[in-house]
Amino acid sequence: MTTKEDNILTDEMANPSPAKSLGDPGITPLSPTHIQQNDTDQVPSGMAFVVVVAIDFGTTSSGYAYAFTKEPECIHTMRRWEGGDPGVSNQKTPTTILLTPDRKFHSFGYAARDFYHDLDPSESKHWLYLEKFKMKLHTTANLSINTDLQAANGKRVKALDIFAYALAFFKEQALKELSDQTGGEFDNNDVRWVITVPAIWKMPAKQFMREAAYKSGLVSRDNPEQLVIALEPEAASIYCRKLRLHQMVDLSIQTTQNDFSPTDNLGSTMTQGDRYVVVDCGGGTVDLTVHQIRLPEGHLKELYKASGGPYGSLGIDYEFEKLLCQIFGQDFIDQFKIKRPAAWVDLMIAFESRKRAAAPGRANPLNINLPFSFIDYYKKFRGHSVEHALRKSNVDFVKWSSQGMLRMSPDAMNSLFKPTIDHIIQHLNELFEKPEVSDIKFLFLVGGFAESALLQQAVQNMLEGRSRIIIPHDVGLTILKGAVLFGLDPSIIKVRRSPLTYGVGVLNRFVEGKHPPEKLLVKDGTRWCTDVFDTFIAADQSVALGEMVKRSYTPAKPSQQVIVIHVYCTEKESVGFISESGVKKCGSLRLDVSGTESAAPRREIQTLMQFGDTEIRAMAVDVSTGRTVKASIDFLSH
Repeated sequence: MTTKEDNILTDEMANPSPAKSLGDPGITPLSPTHIQQNDTDQVPSGMAFVVVVAIDFGTTSSGYAYAFTKEPECIHTMRRWEGGDPGVSNQKTPTTILLTPDRKFHSFGYAARDFYHDLDPSESKHWLYLEKFKMKLHTTANLSINTDLQAANGKRVKALDIFAYALAFFKEQALKELSDQTGGEFDNNDVRWVITVPAIWKMPAKQFMREAAYKSGLVSRDNPEQLVIALEPEAASIYCRKLRLHQMVDLSIQTTQNDFSPTDNLGSTMTQGDRYVVVDCGGGTVDLTVHQIRLPEGHLKELYKASGGPYGSLGIDYEFEKLLCQIFGQDFIDQFKIKRPAAWVDLMIAFESRKRAAAPGRANPLNINLPFSFIDYYKKFRGHSVEHALRKSNVDFVKWSSQGMLRMSPDAMNSLFKPTIDHIIQHLNELFEKPEVSDIKFLFLVGGFAESALLQQAVQNMLEGRSRIIIPHDVGLTILKGAVLFGLDPSIIKVRRSPLTYGVGVLNRFVEGKHPPEKLLVKDGTRWCTDVFDTFIAADQSVALGEMVKRSYTPAKPSQQVIVIHVYCTEKESVGFISESGVKKCGSLRLDVSGTESAAPRREIQTLMQFGDTEIRAMAVDVSTGRTVKASIDFLSH
């Protein structure tokens, strides 16, 4: 326990010593305490909603699914969409969006792609077409409300607008389907919405999704509980536990399903304390989570913080693009993408269907159709033919076939997969070496990329029989169905690991020899050490659902009118000062106490932070007047 003089909350923070510019000394702790809330207080029961609709907003494809709260076992996946590609099952639709030349929403998915494709090139250059834009939220270091995206024609648009358009589209589609199902106008207030995000996304990206949902009219700011943000691998994990054996392939046995009867569900073969890893392989990211089952209710406990990286199947598309640059020249490919964007999309669709045909034992070559305008534009650009370029290039495993196609040997195709698969395997190896990740009974491979036979084989080789590898049949819909289950009962995941360390900036009494001299601040004859990071919770610490950390402070000067508390976060597990590298300000609480009297000799200000949910909430209370200020920690504006 620290005494009340030990630390005083600093007010304004700016590097290198955020607290040096301090005018008013802020507040001083009364008693730091840590209380754990009873889970039931905090979890909205959710039964006020008639239906839960989950949107899986994927990097390459998207979709929604829903269940009525009266029949939670019955999950409906969205109606079949228009369009569709050869060799690709289309329960989901491509994450592509088209805006008119005056930047109004036009269409989404196959409709956007087909319309854009049919435009005359002279027209299409004015339209804004975007695909695979979700990755921008993962790769942008300082994401903000103003982050922009580049359309195929090179023009820039606000990311928030694009995400909001996409969510508005799904809202309209889902409500239309629900209205048809129920035979009346379906009210949006009866829906609990769930949006899925990768677990490895940083907090700003998760908050960005919520902002886009507000902007799209999916839910309103006044009713934030109507939207639940679900982590993709957690959703997959919830669904996988419920799998029946006829709904999956067990790679470790392949032939027969041991001695289980096909209607047994996997949950019944999972026993108390079983540990399993979910590997969610999507288009953009690969996310790994480690869970343990807690019976009898089958609640889940996270054993190790989510990890992974940008190793989704898009990596294979980039390798293909690099290969094309090697053969035809980077200058040509860059020009072609801007000048003939619809033909570029065509080429990538042709590649996609061949990519899905790649397999470990394949002997015959894979042919990829080159669009006519590629062949034509290349001749104009270079003055010689595509065939000539292939003969001259030093890429010997890609040939020109007489039918006007690129002919790739299976080895050539496999080499495009290699960098991405190597990343995933390296990551799995590192994960399995962690002490928390021992005795893993099952490894679930989910997400669209999990269908790849090359990836499956690589994971099998790496595990050498240490865990059973399970692949659900509808592997691309696993997350969607799990997200619906999560929306029906968000309290199913009871214990999470904090991805970051959170704390506030305070002043401590300066101790010679212990504190660095440059942190010394003398104020009214008292010697303070500035910039001290007072930890609320540390990275990778276990946090129960709805767990609260509570601190009590008192203003250092009774005359203080406004109390400002700054919240900081960092990926480091232990941190001493808010000025250290990697520490970011991620929120502030401003409590106005002007015009109020406190009966107590020292006014008590309580600060509460609630963890364990997929988002973090903070609150400050002036105990004598009951005045409160709430803040969801803001990761976008700092």
